Amino acid sequence: MDFSLSPRAADLRERVHAFLTSEIEPVEAEVHHRIKVARESGGDSWTPDPVIGELQAKAREQGLWNLFLPAAHAGSYGEGLSNVDYAAVAEVMGRSFLAPLVFNCNAPDTGNMEVLLKYGTDEQRAQWLEPLLRAEIRSAFCMTEPAVASSDATNMAATARIEGDEVVINGRKWWSTGVGNPDCKIFVFMGLSDPEADRHSRHTMVLVPRDTEGVEVERMLTTMGYYDEPLGHGEVSFTDVRVPVGNVLLGPGRAFEIAQGRLGPGRVHHCMRAIGLAERALELACTRAVSRTAFGKPIANLGGNRERIADARIAINRSRLLVMHAAWLLDQGMSREAYSAVSEIKVEVPNMALDVIDMAIQLHGGGGMSDDFPLANAWVGARSLRLADGPDEVHRNVVAKIELGKYVG
Repeated sequence: MDFSLSPRAADLRERVHAFLTSEIEPVEAEVHHRIKVARESGGDSWTPDPVIGELQAKAREQGLWNLFLPAAHAGSYGEGLSNVDYAAVAEVMGRSFLAPLVFNCNAPDTGNMEVLLKYGTDEQRAQWLEPLLRAEIRSAFCMTEPAVASSDATNMAATARIEGDEVVINGRKWWSTGVGNPDCKIFVFMGLSDPEADRHSRHTMVLVPRDTEGVEVERMLTTMGYYDEPLGHGEVSFTDVRVPVGNVLLGPGRAFEIAQGRLGPGRVHHCMRAIGLAERALELACTRAVSRTAFGKPIANLGGNRERIADARIAINRSRLLVMHAAWLLDQGMSREAYSAVSEIKVEVPNMALDVIDMAIQLHGGGGMSDDFPLANAWVGARSLRLADGPDEVHRNVVAKIELGKYVG
């Protein structure tokens, strides 16, 4: 196996890093401060800061746009990188909370765009994909439900029943990322359509415009106190919502097929961004450790901190290799080994990032828990990732099932 980057990907990674350090990092704290002030004063904290649009325009002019698109679907839309190539670029983006949005590579839009590319009709692509690729609108993915254990997606109770030439949708979803943004115009909704079918053929994915009658964003949810503006995570109700049957993706009962195609590469993206976040946390930790003195010594030389820093470096490098291996396997085509590898990184990387960020918080003392540093928000993001796209327990079960299957006739 070969994890080396293509010349084009290596160039893109360097250009993304240069853009990040020269354009994004200098304004990131200011943007977050304006959001915080707007929220605390009762103002509008959800409309994206104008700086984001300015940065997006610069990124697009420099060809740093839609970099997530797979080679098979890129063409005029983006660069068309392999999973291995994009993984390295995603790691750089993970250093900043704004970067994925600036480069039009943020979740859930990336996954939704790939779904439309792979499974959408020409009409669906023209109406929703094209403006998403231009960042004129945003999207949300409505799958998780508050009333059932959504770690088992077959539990989903919200319905998407086909009645003649319409799909009638009822139910409640939550943790629908992106719905706080006023530019969020389209929801990808997954619902029960045939309760008598095989358990993995009962559900259908449907495109639901946000302004459809019966769609209501009930509330925005905090993640351990953070609203994650300008995207956010919301609870959405659907009451007798009717959309044309032409809004169905791929076909009735094929939601699980779409979900599997969507989530594999997306988990690689999540994990590589988390590695970038861990790298930034380690940099902050090292800077703090050599610049602060306590009890007559640099903090780096107190309480086993040198060993903790060394362990963090080892853990980050180990996790990166696991993710690159998973990305390489996906590039070879889906297989049981690839499924296992994706689940392995989904368990390994968020837990690693949590440990590294926690160590960095400890070295920063009380400041590490405040918004004066990005570490508290980083910790919340890494902790959330242990639940998003499947909790640790589900992924460990996938790995064990595949591993034990080698020994069962």
